[in-house]
Amino acid sequence: MTMRTLKVLVDGLAFPEGPRWRDGKFFFSDMHAHQVVAVDLAGKPEVICEVPNRPSGLGWLPDGRMLVVSMTDRKLMRLDRDGLKTVADMTKLAPFDCNDMVVDARGHAYVGNFGFDLHKNETPRGTTLVMVGADGVARVVAEEMMFPNGMVITPDGKTLVVGESFGQRLTAFDIGADGLLSNRRVWADIAGRVPDGICLDAENAIWVACPTASEVIRVKQGGEIVERIKVETDAFACMLGGPDGRTLFIATAPNSDPEKCRATRGGRIETTQVEVPRAGLP
Repeated sequence: MTMRTLKVLVDGLAFPEGPRWRDGKFFFSDMHAHQVVAVDLAGKPEVICEVPNRPSGLGWLPDGRMLVVSMTDRKLMRLDRDGLKTVADMTKLAPFDCNDMVVDARGHAYVGNFGFDLHKNETPRGTTLVMVGADGVARVVAEEMMFPNGMVITPDGKTLVVGESFGQRLTAFDIGADGLLSNRRVWADIAGRVPDGICLDAENAIWVACPTASEVIRVKQGGEIVERIKVETDAFACMLGGPDGRTLFIATAPNSDPEKCRATRGGRIETTQVEVPRAGLP
């Protein structure tokens, strides 16, 4: 097993989530600081926008404009030159806070949600996966998902894989020409681990951040775990990027409680180099 050395790219964050690599920069949501941030490879941060109701998933439309999930008001926002604009209101489709997202090459945005109040220790229950089309129309494309969280789309644009945090599995769907989903199946059973943010590499393996295990794992289709990277606190999300796609960015924090995160600012973006580059989306 290869030993990986983690380097801290930026620290002092409240709670980093939704990591993305685009145009030579690393983007993420500092969820509990209510900001979307970009960082260059020297670790210099830049606040892209403020999101009062907590930012989570990030993505881009074909025309290059950024999409941001606004969590507690359950809206999909678009960053225009004059600020954030509402693309879709998902309050009638998502039972609780919206969360991570992936946007395909045609501008279809797939948005997960908690389904229950995690921080009040409610009993987990199945929830919806919502797609917001390029036309801004939101519709439910999957049901009975157990906390749909990180998502990836394969390079051919035909398969969506969703990390179901409380299902302890990665679930795949076929993506139709209209963006609708079919042929639901288990891509990998990772029983005993809670998948949060995920990213895909060029060998069709998926890196999975596992917060309760304080590690990031690399999983092959079918469930074989081929690598583990331990982190000091907890790993909540990961993204491959960098000039050659071989930098693994890991979003870490001591916990996810909003009040504690804002008080301690223990969140970090940590990096390490891997052999297989990124693939697909995000």
